Amino acid sequence: MAQHFLLSAEARTLSLKDIYKAGEGAAYETFRAMRWSETGGEAVCPRCGCVETYDISTRRKFKCAACGHQFSVTSGTIFASRKMDFTDLLAAICLFVNGVKGMSALQMSRDLDVQYKTAFVMMHKLREVLAAEMRGLELAGEVEIDGCYIGGHIRPSNLKEDRVDRRLAKHQTGTRRVVVALRQRGGRTLPFIAKREGEGVEIASRIVATGSTIFADEAAHWDDLVRDFPMGRINHSEAYSRHGKHTNNVESFFSRLRRMIRGQHHKVSPQYLHQYASEAAWKEDHRSVANGAQAGRVISLAMASPVSRQWAGYWQRAA
Repeated sequence: MAQHFLLSAEARTLSLKDIYKAGEGAAYETFRAMRWSETGGEAVCPRCGCVETYDISTRRKFKCAACGHQFSVTSGTIFASRKMDFTDLLAAICLFVNGVKGMSALQMSRDLDVQYKTAFVMMHKLREVLAAEMRGLELAGEVEIDGCYIGGHIRPSNLKEDRVDRRLAKHQTGTRRVVVALRQRGGRTLPFIAKREGEGVEIASRIVATGSTIFADEAAHWDDLVRDFPMGRINHSEAYSRHGKHTNNVESFFSRLRRMIRGQHHKVSPQYLHQYASEAAWKEDHRSVANGAQAGRVISLAMASPVSRQWAGYWQRAA
């Protein structure tokens, strides 16, 4: 019997031991190589694009020969104004990708010995760059669609006579959302946040290429997709898969997302649910990629992402 990829040595190409053993200098060179991969790690001025720079080695900064602008490896990226050492930053990314069903900010803060606030913002920045990678993608071929309701739990009263019908709108919290996910078989998973599963009809019409076949369950709102796409329907009360008609791939993503929220985060604000869904989708799509390659991809995306307008100075605004 063949060994599963995740159990093999090929799946483990990066570890915390390797990161801290290599030291701060090696971690810095990793980020430098990812930031300026086109020039072999040679600095390029983010202001004017000049490739002639002076290396201020004592401060790990560079000065542009053309405009005189001083900048660092992380200047203008999502890690701008960072305070963490490069080894800790690389270790955080390693822990982030290794947590295949997510990792809580509290656990990250303990593992790296940083404040909870630091871990919380850093992990959300990583989720932001993963979500940015999916923006604007189009799905084609065989695409599965389904919805998963998250949040809005109402704790029942202790006494039976005080309990209410939690299915009624007047007794709900208004925080319940549905993650509508479209997954291309053999391709990417794209999650969207909506208040009703039926909103997925408009989403599918917008991001699924013409001529693609969409597979969905028996829910009536998916009937509207028949006008634009060939459809494959499966009634889950009768079977989960029949003659190639199923939504098992998108359900696999929902399984990962549910376990991430219930087992790690326990509660997710609807304001940030899209970032948690993007993290689960990215990890589901890269589940057969070695963790070192995953970490390299995350660093590359982070070095190409601009300063976060949502998370830069988050706690100062919250205060």
